[in-house]
Amino acid sequence: MADGNTTKLDVHKREAASSRATRRLRRAGQVPGVLYGGGGDPVPFAVEARTLRHALAATGAVLELSVDGGKGEPAVLKSSDRHPVRNELMHVDLLRVDLTQPIGAQVAVHLVGGEESPGVREGGILDAVTRELHIEALPSDIPEAIEVDVSAMEMNDTLQLSDVTAPAGVTFLDDPDATVIASLSPPSVAVEDEEEGIETETAVVGEGAGEAEGSAEDADAGDVPADAGGGGE
Repeated sequence: MADGNTTKLDVHKREAASSRATRRLRRAGQVPGVLYGGGGDPVPFAVEARTLRHALAATGAVLELSVDGGKGEPAVLKSSDRHPVRNELMHVDLLRVDLTQPIGAQVAVHLVGGEESPGVREGGILDAVTRELHIEALPSDIPEAIEVDVSAMEMNDTLQLSDVTAPAGVTFLDDPDATVIASLSPPSVAVEDEEEGIETETAVVGEGAGEAEGSAEDADAGDVPADAGGGGE
């Protein structure tokens, strides 16, 4: 039975089909998928898109997967494909797991407290350098994301994985000294310099235009007496 760390998901078995049949499934609001691992045979399945979306958005990484109403078994999302424009789920691979054995997983990194950071308040730019981390944990201990507090970061600071404390039951697999989580850099001045350059150039062009205009006026003024003198003759 699903508990606080698992979410029940009912799917129905399908036959391995052609791409045309798969497209028909998607048009009917179904998402095709395959269940792997655990010493069992791969099981192609289909699931209603909305049901799958809600299950994957629920708290906890473990799904209690039931195929055609059968006994539920723990599984986790192994990979997924999304539509490049609509971002809709196109296909999912699920992996059977043993809840007593740790597994590797990739989880997203969420930066929190950025607005409170002294460097950000001074106008600095906070950059999330690492978007995902490789971890190892029991299936029920896999977090939805690793939250990293950056509220103390100052200008020109760099936050490495070695500065982050792993959640209980989680082991980081990435190199702690070579993995940069976030950096805080001064604002770029390129735009300001460019604007100043444009203003300077405009001023120079304006001055040149004024001189040219003045020269023309002087020339015209010099011609008048000459013409007038000729008229006198």
